Amino acid sequence: MTVSAYILIQTEVGKAAAVATEVRLIPGVIAADDVTGPYDCVVRVESPTMDDLGRLVVSRVQMLDGITKTTTMPVVNL
Repeated sequence: MTVSAYILIQTEVGKAAAVATEVRLIPGVIAADDVTGPYDCVVRVESPTMDDLGRLVVSRVQMLDGITKTTTMPVVNL
């Protein structure tokens, strides 16, 4: 079963567009958009398992230059 999630990203001032461009290149990223509000980018990802999702966030997304904070929200079917 595929795990889907949204990752909310805060960036350093002026880095949102560059972060969104870079994050789109990561395998598993479905979409990445610049937004206004408390976060600067919203990213939609899909991963084979929850563990793979964690690795994607920690080893790929959070390592990008300009990111100051991420919040990951897995999609649930209620």
